[in-house]
Amino acid sequence: MEVTSQPAAFEPQAFHSGLMSCCDDMGVCCYGYFCLPCLGCSIASDMNECCLCGLGMPIRSVYRTKYNIQGSMCNDYCVGYFCMSCAACQLKRDIDISKRTGQF
Repeated sequence: MEVTSQPAAFEPQAFHSGLMSCCDDMGVCCYGYFCLPCLGCSIASDMNECCLCGLGMPIRSVYRTKYNIQGSMCNDYCVGYFCMSCAACQLKRDIDISKRTGQF
């Protein structure tokens, strides 16, 4: 018997909330708006990464790849470049939801 694919730890999925869904968690939204670098450090801490790595394309790509979230590195770059605060808030909301559901 030949193995043609490896089972994934997580089924392919989308982020739990949309990029512009800031009202889903007003605490995270305010955190990102008033202190984006602090939110980046919080994200990095959640993922056991260096605080300087918490914002932008690399951390988003690592998270997306680890949890099999649909997307591409190009999309991660564009979202991180053009809307860093929205991307950071989306990532933090997703981490928080994943923690509550036991997937993180």
